[in-house]
Amino acid sequence: MHATLPLLKETNFPAVSRLALTTVQVNLGYRCNQSCLHCHVNAGPTRKETMSRETADIVLAYLRNCGATVLDVTGGAPELNDQFRYLVKEAHALGLHVMDRCNLTILNEPDFDDMAEFLAQYRVEIIASMPCYLQENVDAQRGEGAYASSIEAMKKLNTAGYAQEGSGLILNLVYNPTGPFLPPSQFQLQADYKREFTRHGIFFNQLFTLANMPIQRFGSTLISKNQFEDYMQLLKSAHLDANLDNVMCRTLISVDWQGYVYDCDFNQMLNLPLPLRGKPRPHLQDFIRFDLTGNPVAIADHCYGCTAGQGSSCGGALSEGEPK
Repeated sequence: MHATLPLLKETNFPAVSRLALTTVQVNLGYRCNQSCLHCHVNAGPTRKETMSRETADIVLAYLRNCGATVLDVTGGAPELNDQFRYLVKEAHALGLHVMDRCNLTILNEPDFDDMAEFLAQYRVEIIASMPCYLQENVDAQRGEGAYASSIEAMKKLNTAGYAQEGSGLILNLVYNPTGPFLPPSQFQLQADYKREFTRHGIFFNQLFTLANMPIQRFGSTLISKNQFEDYMQLLKSAHLDANLDNVMCRTLISVDWQGYVYDCDFNQMLNLPLPLRGKPRPHLQDFIRFDLTGNPVAIADHCYGCTAGQGSSCGGALSEGEPK
């Protein structure tokens, strides 16, 4: 795989500083039941990285003191980690809002038949990857059969109460482009998704659009196809300063499976640690009762992926502006 960080380090991206922390995003490991082409984590079935109970307890100790209100759990497929249910239960008991970045197909794997009901029981908000509403595009990006499995999983979630009126159980979907271009209008694409999935009797709350990051598997593919520089130019030409106000790295920290801390999941994949004086690779234990407000964010050229066009973050578009 081609390394992308050497191509991203030199940057003129604007300086960014932190606001008050609201969200702790925890990556439980890089093992996944899929190997998607757009995956910025380079996750897959053969990855061995996985969070231990000891590290999960450090995460919970931090959550008790940091003032954040949201635990955002990701992977890989986070449900594959032995600590997933433990973290969800304990964070729920602390009164936190828990979010699960789910690939949907995991809900159909052996030993996960009760996962939809578990998530509903603890009122976990689901952010589900669904890169298109067309079968051919989903299967091309995620593997043959992924579309049918995703449809089956969404039906399970609807049956468990997700996206049903009055349930309060939230099911949001995530769209990623299938190639080196920016996502279309989130508002318009959401209407298309809802129209198509209603035909299947499937319901969801919102659609989030995310730009593909020029790192890991997707970035390596761009290099192999000699498209890396063109894609970077696209991101830079579509940059909007207004999106800097709402980028996720201002209110979120990303914790890896070993407990090391980054400004975002993308920086985690590039091994760009959160800047902390005297700590070249800060661990979550270094942050207990530590206020990060005003701390600088580690930046590189990939940050343009979050500010191009309508913007892109873990919560979807940052503005209603149209991509160029």
